[in-house]
Amino acid sequence: MSPDDQRVSLAEDLARRPDDALADLLALRPDLASPPPQGSAVLGQRALSAASITLAGEDLDLLSVAVLEMVIALGTDAGRREILAPVPAAAVLDALADRADRADLEARLDLLLRRALVWGDRDRLETAAHTPSALPWKAHHLTGPLAGMDAAHLRSLLADVDERQRGLLETLSRGPALGRSRDAAPDADPAQPVPRLIAAGLLARVDEQTVELPPMIGQILRDEPPLRVDDLRAPDLHATDVNVDGPARSRKFTAAELEGAAGGEALELIRHATSLLTVLGATPAAVLRSGALGVRELRRLGKATGLSQPRLALVVELLSYLRFIDVGFPDPPPADDAGEQAFAPTPASDSWVHQSPDRQWSVLLGAWLELPRRPWQVGEPDRDGTAHPALSADLHDAYAPVQRRLVLEVLATGRPAVPVTTDALTAALAWHHPRHLRRFSRRVVEETLREARELGVVAHGALTAVGRAALTDGDGEITEKQILVAMGKALPTPVDHFLTQADLTLTVPGPMTPELAEQVDLVADLESGGAASVYRVTEASVRRALDAGRSSSELITMFTAHSRTPVPQSLTYLIEDVARRHGQLRVGVASAFVRCEDAATLAAVLRSDAAEPLALRALAPTVAVSPAEVRTVIDALRAAGFAPAGEDSSGSLVDLRERGSRVTVSRQRRHRAPRRTTPSADQLSQVVSRIRSHDRAVSVRPAVGDQPVRAVGGGESATALIQLALRVDRPVRVGYVDAHGSASRHVVVPRTLGAGQLVAADPDTDEEQRFSLHRITSVELLEN
Repeated sequence: MSPDDQRVSLAEDLARRPDDALADLLALRPDLASPPPQGSAVLGQRALSAASITLAGEDLDLLSVAVLEMVIALGTDAGRREILAPVPAAAVLDALADRADRADLEARLDLLLRRALVWGDRDRLETAAHTPSALPWKAHHLTGPLAGMDAAHLRSLLADVDERQRGLLETLSRGPALGRSRDAAPDADPAQPVPRLIAAGLLARVDEQTVELPPMIGQILRDEPPLRVDDLRAPDLHATDVNVDGPARSRKFTAAELEGAAGGEALELIRHATSLLTVLGATPAAVLRSGALGVRELRRLGKATGLSQPRLALVVELLSYLRFIDVGFPDPPPADDAGEQAFAPTPASDSWVHQSPDRQWSVLLGAWLELPRRPWQVGEPDRDGTAHPALSADLHDAYAPVQRRLVLEVLATGRPAVPVTTDALTAALAWHHPRHLRRFSRRVVEETLREARELGVVAHGALTAVGRAALTDGDGEITEKQILVAMGKALPTPVDHFLTQADLTLTVPGPMTPELAEQVDLVADLESGGAASVYRVTEASVRRALDAGRSSSELITMFTAHSRTPVPQSLTYLIEDVARRHGQLRVGVASAFVRCEDAATLAAVLRSDAAEPLALRALAPTVAVSPAEVRTVIDALRAAGFAPAGEDSSGSLVDLRERGSRVTVSRQRRHRAPRRTTPSADQLSQVVSRIRSHDRAVSVRPAVGDQPVRAVGGGESATALIQLALRVDRPVRVGYVDAHGSASRHVVVPRTLGAGQLVAADPDTDEEQRFSLHRITSVELLEN
């Protein structure tokens, strides 16, 4: 018997596997289960397709890739690159034994067998023509000439190349690793750069016209941590003593330090987002023709909010994704309105602003994890050298949230509360996801960690409790509750007091309760945020509180009740002085009227510079009217040095605080496409049962004899044959087309026939099945 006659096809191997092993394969490769395959032969064909094999190799780590590459290499003719013969497992393990632990190699080989990328027994591991599609590269870099070299040896090889050769290598390192060259053939002139690089191992030959740059050489040329191919063990995330923040030290932070830092960052992010909403409400930002937010507007917003461009870009992208800011016609229009659309807050932002800090944090974190963009790319030059604007369509990348989650998941494999450097994390990502090696550059990892720190997911170079909760897979409501619990523990306890200073400043030692925050924001202006915020009380801020309907006694009572230090007399005098002058003038609708109990004060108003622009006209010693709007009259009188208050038709004071412009949301918030989930155990069991049923239907022998044994279609002949099977208690093979048009064959034992249905039982499991007669395509009587 020839060696080819002894080879086992994948379909035969799958047919021999037990049901739980087949269900495990479908769980690992869910693309094979949809639509349900018609038997082991169809399942085997799907599993051998290049597309399915590529998908199966998507998340293989470096050691798994090395094992698969070694199986392929040992069974391949190096010259023709054709898979010739099965390979014993012992040869694969022995070839890699000096670069990895035996137990890890066994585990990776078992994984490849479970995924059907390799099949057979331990003495004969089989592969197929498309199996190399599971590898992250075209050539064999983990079993090639550079396989046993460390980074220092690789750098020494690069140091020996001439300028022309290095230029060729750097070109491939910056672009695609594959290159086309006539000098790639084995018989090419050995004096040319490409053959010399191939001979040195710095290029790998794919075919006679194609070469590939080894990934570790490309990393060295890009000044990134190179893959260790001399040691295939997983890299230690904590192997370095260099802290992510710079100082050379190795320490483990306490949980309190970690969560305290995360909570502080979250509060700052919430404050900055609120500040940006306020600024955009007062002065909406212009829209570029492309629909983006231009660099000039970003600079203006940065100056108004005091935020750096990277920070502002992150906040803008998050708020836009949440539809807290959007493009539209601002209502009410700003003072310098040109009748054009602009970026302004939406009504949804008002609801978020009044939520508790943990829920505000949760909303921002959820947006960042789903955001199909990289905010850190805002301001970077594009191909034409023009800076990318914020919210540009060019920055959309559906892989961004996947990449963000992979970075956090690898960081989660480190020891809790122990710092991880950017280089260590970059090296670990390359080992865990070699197929995405080019996507995880040092810059990408560094900027992702910076954004994660600003979201409170990472602190001091380690994943926080909030970050670990956010990575939990499972029920959405349960995960959200876990995140909120972690956030509640990380956020400092809200305070209901402040310290009043003689210079009219308030020092708040922590986040305020919502009730206190509303009162303080009304009567004072924020000077500096952070763990301890500082507010300043001014004449304008006191007038703002009086405009909102507060009285001087209410303000003094509030300060007395919440201040842990004595309220200085200077603050009391300021409040009483502003209150004494506030509201002497009353402005109503005529379009507007001005009334005052003091005739001398109204006479002063009529003599002021504001009287003529407002067209004020006295109706009585204490009443005047103006055709201007109420808001215009009040602003003009205040600019002239008076302190008017607004009133309604009943004479009650009205709140005249600026609410800011809002735009109507024309689009709903974009939701991330649901991730493809693994089929449930019950679904996999049904698919396996269908495969087994089809296999039995193909393998059984039809009955022989004088009586008819086969009927085509679901008419009278099929019904008669089913009735015959019922009388003689014989199984039948039924051809069937379901409601989705999927054809299948089943071996069943008929139980009852009636009402247009055949009720039958599986001969192995005795499970009842029902078939509509009009969907039956054939019936065949079988031997017992």
